[in-house]
Amino acid sequence: MKFESIRAKLNDGRYLVVNDWQLNEDQFWAITGTNGSGKTALSALLGGNLKLSHGSVTASTHDVAYVSLEAQAEMIEHERKIDESDITDMAYKGTLIRDLIAPLEGIADLIDGLGIRHLLDQGFSSLSTGESRKVLWVNRLRKTHDVLVLDEPYEGLDAASRVYVRDWLDQLAAKRQRIVWVANRLDELPDWITHVAFVHNAELIAQGDKATVLAMPEVAALIEFDQELPELPAPPATPLQLDNGEPLVRLLDGSIRYDERILFEGLDWQIQPGQHWAVQGPNGCGKTSLLQMLTGDNPQCYRNNLRLFGIQRGSGESIWDIKKHIGIVSASLQWQYRASTNVISALISGLHDSIGLYKSVGDADKKLALQWLDILGLRDKANKSLKHLSYGEQRLVLIGRALIKQPALLILDEPCQGLDDISRHMVLAFINRLVSQQRMTMLYVTHHADEIPTEFAHRLQFEPDATGHSRIRMITPVA
Repeated sequence: MKFESIRAKLNDGRYLVVNDWQLNEDQFWAITGTNGSGKTALSALLGGNLKLSHGSVTASTHDVAYVSLEAQAEMIEHERKIDESDITDMAYKGTLIRDLIAPLEGIADLIDGLGIRHLLDQGFSSLSTGESRKVLWVNRLRKTHDVLVLDEPYEGLDAASRVYVRDWLDQLAAKRQRIVWVANRLDELPDWITHVAFVHNAELIAQGDKATVLAMPEVAALIEFDQELPELPAPPATPLQLDNGEPLVRLLDGSIRYDERILFEGLDWQIQPGQHWAVQGPNGCGKTSLLQMLTGDNPQCYRNNLRLFGIQRGSGESIWDIKKHIGIVSASLQWQYRASTNVISALISGLHDSIGLYKSVGDADKKLALQWLDILGLRDKANKSLKHLSYGEQRLVLIGRALIKQPALLILDEPCQGLDDISRHMVLAFINRLVSQQRMTMLYVTHHADEIPTEFAHRLQFEPDATGHSRIRMITPVA
């Protein structure tokens, strides 16, 4: 494949610039760069999915398959579009997994290797984000493609699934399957990647042998985090005051079940103010369902004995009495955030616990939002449409949305998903700063154990069996 004198207009008004780039058959390429640099746009050229304003493409391939957060979002959005539950007044569970990945002949290894056999008769809409990622993988790996474009391929997968996919990709590479890897996490690049294309500000600025490109001073300066964090703005509201000894969260004999499927049961859990918890476990074990029960986004909060911020759920409280004390970052929130809004409005919506803004806001709110955009390095994007930002930039905006009110409980569900190395280190530095300020209590969900700060001394560990039913083990520090 060869690209010459490429100019292609992007959604944000910039032009992707590629003066000359050639991918030869004996090469395995990675595309990398910072969030919003144009990495995904460059990969879109490979499949002819980006309209050219100028330049030429010479390609001997016709079938290009993508594994990406964007492709996963398209599957989720398609299911939403065919959901007629508002019309039929019947719960819609989504297309059955066995129908989505049919025919099943010849893919038993994939189904079992990714651990989704027990999901075959479930609807797609009932899956966790990690499980839907696995369904996407099965669809892409079930057959051979001219080119397989992997945009952050491990995102959302649990540790065991990452190992399985890594081994499968190693085998494909050994068979000379053409693979292009789009990378935020450079430490996840496999050894068989031979060449790197580095994109910055929508321009291919460096290309060549992997070691040579990554050693270039101009590249190293863009991927290494070495800045001091500024002081965070003061909280916009008076901190939550609880009676002495009252926990933020108290769940007694907690359970989550969907029809005949029990995710977990018998959970007794308390979270005291200032007690930071890491929540871990494989895809589909119930982590996100548990967190959604706390935020009120899972109706099973009403069938459980749950007390939040001194309020017993089901006692006549409004959902806003609960949400005003919670900030959340998650993939499901990002995919639900379909409101037509600009970046600053999305950030300010965190002060009002809404998806988008539906009333005018004051100057103080705007000033606070601009302070956070400065911290996040997105001040120049304040008036851009949120949907025209890259996935990683959107994630940074939603992190700011969760932090802007500095809530009593901050829920971080895979907060670093889609972030480049610099942004990931910045977010982890934020978390450490928040720990030291002791203003918030945090729950941290991640499949990357090395990201969990040492101050998160409490663990909630989900350990599911073959049916998906989880036993939950609590790990707490010795007093």
